[in-house]
Amino acid sequence: MAVIFILSATAFIAATTLIAKALGTDVLGPALHPLQVSHGRFLFAWITIACVVAVMRPAFVRPSWGLHIGRTVTGFTGVTCMFAAAAMIPLADATAISFLNPVFGMILAIPILGEKVGKWRWLAAAIAFTGALILIRPGAGAIAPGALLALGAAMALGLELTFIKRLSGREAPLQILFINNGLGVGIATLAVVAFWQPPTMAQWAGLAGLGVVMATAQACFVNAMARADASFVTPFSYLTLIFAAAYDFAIFGVAPTGLTYLGAAIIVAGAALLAWREARAGKPPQAPISAPQAQP
Repeated sequence: MAVIFILSATAFIAATTLIAKALGTDVLGPALHPLQVSHGRFLFAWITIACVVAVMRPAFVRPSWGLHIGRTVTGFTGVTCMFAAAAMIPLADATAISFLNPVFGMILAIPILGEKVGKWRWLAAAIAFTGALILIRPGAGAIAPGALLALGAAMALGLELTFIKRLSGREAPLQILFINNGLGVGIATLAVVAFWQPPTMAQWAGLAGLGVVMATAQACFVNAMARADASFVTPFSYLTLIFAAAYDFAIFGVAPTGLTYLGAAIIVAGAALLAWREARAGKPPQAPISAPQAQP
């Protein structure tokens, strides 16, 4: 069941980038600003989760508001950058670069959480960054803005990981998702005011679908983590890259290049080495719930 849930989560997470790309280009109407796409993602995800809360009526404990706000701000930033990147570069490239988020999470945990990082973890980080450099192509003239946005998304989601680690075990997953998406709606509403444009009916459907799919991905991910160790579940999350490439090719006709395969393989190798070392150390990595994460 854990494998079924995590595979479903990866398919849904990749689908969110596909929908975001359709909304950020002219496929469903005049391209929407990434901030408007993020607003739709948080709004409809929160509505979906609120319906679940209304039916289940779980008992909530007192929230750690500081951690929730930090997690939401970093998650909102990462998601917005990721959606912008998806509209500008192939989904496979954007997804692969986003896999750097656990590496950034590891690095940021040093000053923020006081964690110690050994040579194996630094080696994993170096390998993953090498793959990112291949995808960003710094020596091939102008660096693609979309690649830099994907890198920014990975950094923001890596910082989000530090807040998730602090929240883990303090509050129930449903409470965390409900508060996170609720705060996200507030932040996204303020941010989108200057960029709002009336969506077409197709775009409204896309925004609603984006939120529902993201909420579903989060639910699948949480259920997968509840049924197996993170060290077992995490490697399956890298299949998001396969789904993203398949969707991009099927819908937009974008085929991955040889450099995409090479860069993605190196990033995944580095991230997998990091996950293995975390598991050996008895501290399985906490994957982000809002992004592909790694979260959803």
